[in-house]
Amino acid sequence: MVRVKPSRMIFIGLIALVLVQARPSPLFAQPIDIAAAKKEGKVVVYGTVVPQVMEEINKGFTKKYGVRVDYWRGSATAVLDRATNEWNAGRPGFDVLEAAGAAHFMIREKGLTAKFVAPSVEKFPAFARSKDGLITAWRTLPFGILYNTELVKPADAPKTWDDLLAPKWKKKISMPDPTLHTTTAQFLWNLQKFKGDKWLDFVRGLARQEPRLVESLAPVPSQVVRGEADLGITYIKYVKQFKGPLAYAPMDKYLTEPSYISLSGKAANGNAGRLYIDYVCSAEGQKLIAEDGEFVFYPGIYPPIKDAEKIAPNTIFTENPSADELQKLNDELRKIFYPKP
Repeated sequence: MVRVKPSRMIFIGLIALVLVQARPSPLFAQPIDIAAAKKEGKVVVYGTVVPQVMEEINKGFTKKYGVRVDYWRGSATAVLDRATNEWNAGRPGFDVLEAAGAAHFMIREKGLTAKFVAPSVEKFPAFARSKDGLITAWRTLPFGILYNTELVKPADAPKTWDDLLAPKWKKKISMPDPTLHTTTAQFLWNLQKFKGDKWLDFVRGLARQEPRLVESLAPVPSQVVRGEADLGITYIKYVKQFKGPLAYAPMDKYLTEPSYISLSGKAANGNAGRLYIDYVCSAEGQKLIAEDGEFVFYPGIYPPIKDAEKIAPNTIFTENPSADELQKLNDELRKIFYPKP
């Protein structure tokens, strides 16, 4: 059985203290040649954030520096696959990569990223950037249960993950296919932090609910809004990012996944890439992304989501399984969600 290694639980509510005590030294920050970035004229970004959310931050960057942003969006797995395939073919088309958790660690392990520590991350907590400077955490993604407010009354919404196993939710849950979506597989694996050895029992119970499986987290709120599912497992931020009768179920603890940004090791527009990373980590960039529902690392900035400030102190960061652990996890999840007759 795959088990989470013992680790400390980092609470975002302590970030203010961490910032005071553990700011990375500005000596590690690398200078940015703004004139050279403007001369390059564009930056190509592959990311997981839905385009309508990235639009404002990309507009802000272009308005400030006159550098165009070419943005391609896919799931974390799709970003990993496209970037890796292009890299292996000797034709990397990206300058900046943005993806969450395990996918981005795999990107780093494959050697696709270059060392870069943006000056703006000085105010981030120390754990927001890797010691090698190859990736930087720029936002965090709390998982939650979203529900259709026209189909489910707030009092009837799940209060815990175990509530999803109630008979009334059978065939009424939407979630990403964990056998195809790395981030969801990682989320289920991290439920050990709450459930210990019984986490696989929960996963088996969830599979018996016959959930509607989709390719990634973003389609889940669409299904819930349309009433194709009463509720879904996805990011809390989508409450702000999708229009419709959508709310999240408050819980006493949340798992959250840091999302990372990195510079390509073979960036055609390296100066523009460095400038872009510094901008999205700055107070201006963090505020723009938070206004669209994102939870960010810059101190004192929260998304316009009800009780967002209460979510942060009750958040536990996910960990990333090793490549071998992830393979074992995928094999186990395939047996659970697609059992052989």
